Amino acid sequence: MSRVPGWLGRLGAGLTEISERLDERRAEVEQDSEPLAASEPPAPAAAETPPPVRRSAPPAGGHRPDPAEAVPWGVRVAAEAGWRLLVLAGTVWVLMRVISAVQLVVFAFVIALLVTALLQPTVARLTRRGVPRGPATALTAISGFVVIGLMGWFVTWQVMENIDTLSTQIQSGIDDLRDWLLKSPFHVTDKQINQIAKNLREAIGANADQITSAGLEGVQVIIETLTSILLVFFSTLFLLYDGKRIWEWFLRLVPAAARPGVAGAGPRAWSTLTAYVRGTVLVALIDAIFIGIGIYFLNVPMAVPLAVFIFLFSFIPLVGAVASGALAVIVALVTQGVFTAVMTLVVVLAVQQIEGHVLQPFILGRAVRVHPLAVVLTVATGGMVAGIGGAVVAVPLVAVTNTVVGSLRQYSEEVQQRKAAAVAADEVAAENAEGPAHQG
Repeated sequence: MSRVPGWLGRLGAGLTEISERLDERRAEVEQDSEPLAASEPPAPAAAETPPPVRRSAPPAGGHRPDPAEAVPWGVRVAAEAGWRLLVLAGTVWVLMRVISAVQLVVFAFVIALLVTALLQPTVARLTRRGVPRGPATALTAISGFVVIGLMGWFVTWQVMENIDTLSTQIQSGIDDLRDWLLKSPFHVTDKQINQIAKNLREAIGANADQITSAGLEGVQVIIETLTSILLVFFSTLFLLYDGKRIWEWFLRLVPAAARPGVAGAGPRAWSTLTAYVRGTVLVALIDAIFIGIGIYFLNVPMAVPLAVFIFLFSFIPLVGAVASGALAVIVALVTQGVFTAVMTLVVVLAVQQIEGHVLQPFILGRAVRVHPLAVVLTVATGGMVAGIGGAVVAVPLVAVTNTVVGSLRQYSEEVQQRKAAAVAADEVAAENAEGPAHQG
């Protein structure tokens, strides 16, 4: 036990000696470095030397860096864009849910906008000739809806008048098609044809309940149709008569900072919609007239109702032309034979080629130019979301949106240019004001 205090004393004396030697060595190094620093040239200015690269020290004492600094820059950019896209997608989803809940009202108003774009130039022309705006609006709206009603009545009347003859011709055409299949090189037998007919009858019998329920729902469809017609009629009247004040009221709902841009985009969007509707009506009318004349001289039954169908289906871009042309070819096939069907197909394709390459670029022009891929995707999306009505209003909606976005972008660029010009003018004025002060 007596040796322990002596051992501890010797250990403490050794540590003290080592500490003294380290202090002496540090003092010698500092004295050697002072003459070297005095003989070196002065260091350049701080602005000329690049700042030393600071390396992040490893975490000590349990300290951790900010998590945002540990995430790569690309991942952070993707995350920022991702949550904004999610917010935008959620907003669109909620908007679509709201629209689907009031789909009848929304479609009625959109159709009223299209009809207003078609009839508004007539109201403006009558007003310039001295007719008061109220009578001019009522006369134009009533005349337009009467023409639309007469077209629907004419098509229904023609179908009902020719339904017996058409059914007889269709039955005869089916028999001729059956005989052709039996004699064709496809080696179709009479047993196979009877089996196909049996399958069709069984399919119709199996879906009889659905057909009956669809017939029972016809009353609801009629009520909704009549309601839509009334909404379209009254909305068109108010838009034709008081459209300017409705637009001014809408502008008051827009925030003040964005109001000038929206006020400039509105007239351009309306011009685009007017050009689209009037151009589409003119192109559809030309298609219906020339295809109708062609199938009339080919002795295709119900040439005039088919021409009216072609006119109405032309309001659905691309898809409507294909569907109406296929309908005319099928009627020609089952009533007049293969040769007449081929000639009908030639007439339809020729008129549609002239429409696509001559009429639409010349009549519609650049105001509503939309890429064909965008048209196909838009029509498909509109049809999936809202059926035929969605397919009809999809393309004008995209055309108007394209115009609005372009107008807002142009307005933003003009604002930036004006701000830059104002800053430059202020700098020039400041320099001109400093010049006489220095001279004085």
